[in-house]
Order: sequence, then C-alpha cells, then structure tokens
Amino acid sequence: MIAGYISRFQDLMGETPRQLQYTEAGIAAGLTILAITMGWMLSRTLGPKLAALWEARAGYESEIARNRIRDMVRRTIEASLVATLLYLHDWSLIAEVILSLTLAISTGLLVNDFVRGIRLPNWLGTLLGVIVFFSIATSFIDGITGLTTALDRVGFDVGERRISLLSITTILLTFSILVGVVRLASRVITHSINNTTQFDAGQKLLIQKIATIVLVIAAFFIGMDLLGIDLTALSFFSGAFGLAVGFGLQKTIGNLFAGIILLMDRSIKPGDIIVVGDSFGWVNKIGVRAVSVLTRDGKEHLIPNEDLMTKEVENWSYSSTNVRMKIPIGVSYKSDMRQVQKLLYKAVEESPRVLRNPAAKVWMLEFGDNSVNFEIRAWINDPQEGVGNVRADVMMRVWDLFQEHDIEIPFPQRDLHLKGMADAGDLAERIKASQDDDAE
Repeated sequence: MIAGYISRFQDLMGETPRQLQYTEAGIAAGLTILAITMGWMLSRTLGPKLAALWEARAGYESEIARNRIRDMVRRTIEASLVATLLYLHDWSLIAEVILSLTLAISTGLLVNDFVRGIRLPNWLGTLLGVIVFFSIATSFIDGITGLTTALDRVGFDVGERRISLLSITTILLTFSILVGVVRLASRVITHSINNTTQFDAGQKLLIQKIATIVLVIAAFFIGMDLLGIDLTALSFFSGAFGLAVGFGLQKTIGNLFAGIILLMDRSIKPGDIIVVGDSFGWVNKIGVRAVSVLTRDGKEHLIPNEDLMTKEVENWSYSSTNVRMKIPIGVSYKSDMRQVQKLLYKAVEESPRVLRNPAAKVWMLEFGDNSVNFEIRAWINDPQEGVGNVRADVMMRVWDLFQEHDIEIPFPQRDLHLKGMADAGDLAERIKASQDDDAE
C-alpha cells in the first residue's frame, strides 16, 4: 500500500511541470481560504436560524447546542465548497493535497461534532472523526480502496464472516448514524406531540412510546440490512428468546403491556392522585416497568404496572379533581349548639383552599359520652397540594374562634366516688399491707 502511494506521488510529480504545480497550489490555497471564510460568515447567519428552528421543533434550548449547530453548519459549508472544487477541476498533486486535507479536516470535525451532539461518548466521536479524516486524506492517492483493504487485513475469520477493523468501523459508523437519526426524530416527535391540544397527557405519553418503539425497530432492521446481516441466521435464537420471555421475562413483559393498557384506557394518567395500599401521591411518570408515585414527603414509590391492573386503586382525580374531606369536632354539652354551627361554617369558609361550590356542610352527628360531636365536610380541587394542611388550617381557625367565644372542647373525665370512711380505711390498710409484703 505504501509503495503504491510512492508510485502515485512520483507519477503525479512527473506529469505536471513544477511551476504549474506551484501556481495551482497557490490558487487552491486561496480558494481554500475563501471557502473557510465563506463557511465562517454563512454560519453566523444560518447557524442561529437553524438553532432557532431546532429549538422550536425539538423544544431544547442550550447554548452548547447553538454553538455546536453553528460549527456543524460552518464545517458543512467548508466541506461542500472544497468537495465541489475537487470535482470541477483535475488539480495537480500539491493543490489536490491542500484541498483534500481541508476536506478531510472539515468532514472529520463535522462527524465528531455530530456524534457528540447526539449524546454519544466523546471517545467515539473522536475515533470516528479520525477514521473519516484518514479515509478522505488518503483518497486522493489510491482512493478509499487502499484504506479499506488495509483495515480489512487486520482481523480474523469466524465461519463465513470476517471480523476486522473495517467491519468494526462500519458497525460503529452505522450505529452512530442510526442512533443520531432516532434521537433527533424522537425529540422532534415528542415536542410536536406535547404541543398539540387534541390529546390529554396519557394519550400523548402513549403516542410517544409507540413512536419510539417504531423508530427503534425500523432502525434495527435498517441497520441489519446496511451491515448485510441475514436475519434468518438469527432464527435459532428466536426460540431461545421466546423461552426466556416465557420464563425469565414474564413479569417484565406483563408490566410492559400493563403500562400500555393503562395509557390506552386512561384509567391512570400522569398527574392523577392515587392511593395504592400504603402509597398515596400523584403519578409522576408511567414507565415501561413501573409507575412513579411522588408522595408529599418527597419520596418516590415505584409501583409495578401489573399491580395497578390487579389491585384495588383509589384514583382521586379519575373523573374529577374534587375531593371531599371530613373533619370531626367535639364541643361541650354546655355550649350553644347553633352558635357552634355558625362558627364552624365561618372557619371552613375562611380557609382559602376550600371550594365555595360545592359548598361545605356542618353536621351534628351524635351525642357522645363526653361531647356533642360535629363533622365538617368540605371540598377541595387540588389534592396534589396536600390534604392534611387544609385540615390543619381549618382546625386552627376553629380553635381561634372557639377561644374568642368561650366554646369548650371537652376531654374525657372520670370521677371516683368513695362509699364511706370505713371502706376507705379498709382500702388504706390493704394498700399498706401490700407494701409491707413487697418490702419483706
């Protein structure tokens, strides 16, 4: 391969007079500087516009993303202009070297920026950028065939397939491109769905998950086709995979389909207030395996999707977000009951989160052992903000009003009656005798 490069170099040097080579080299250098300048200037104009278009379509705003888009535009323009120059004229060796190196550097940096922009590892972007650089840089001597032949020589055979640096490089390039396309398409689709008003939160999440699954499956089959992998060769593993799903992944697959069913029938949606066993909170996210329920304590409970299909679930916001709470209050028998009822109405109506419609009710429930028991029944429409804090606010207002109007809140009391002094003396002697026995 190296001998071929040397022979090609000597042939090119002999074909063109030295003076003409220097002249074309100067022209190529000037055109290269012009292409770089035009790329820099146009990127200042087109870069912000494309960044704004990306933010509008994908809903992602970042200064790093804007700078990366601007750099990618600049290098795309540079590479396009230099590639056009190479195509339009049969340049001499030195001029071709200048243009090819410029094209290789611009394209390599473009690949590196793209790979890092789609959130793949930085080392992968550097590796692919270097590979693209060498591929283009050597193409002016022996074409890309020489490089691919050299990469294919480093490897080994496994049956009828050959594993070499060329195949690994091809897989990495194909993987990076497909992952980039899937991520960009998924972000655009997700942002477009979130901006629509025709679907509720559950339907939007369902469409996003279906779109993501379709994109991944399509990318998988396209990648297999580009790499030349025959899917019939995987038929043997399909049976083993089916057994694995039937035994080891049964719960996982069950949770996956349960999550899809929950999104389809909209019985549980993100933002709903639910109670499952001891877990109370609002649905933060419906995932592939579990539903995330965020409690008022800041704890996040991950409840398997299948449990929400098979267990009893209280959904406080299934058809309406209105929730009624009950607050028991007891007062002394000596109190003016009509005044007590008016004060309870006043306390609950002054609470800011209690709804005016439907209106709160105050009921006298029963005559208890120590008190006359009332119950406040009030409605709120924001249970995700908490229920206990509303109850505490109402009870504090009741306490203040009762203190102002001398309304007594009784507590259990017991009176001990001694029948006679003889009985009392006998009881005292028994207690003293018991203490003497313990002392002995």
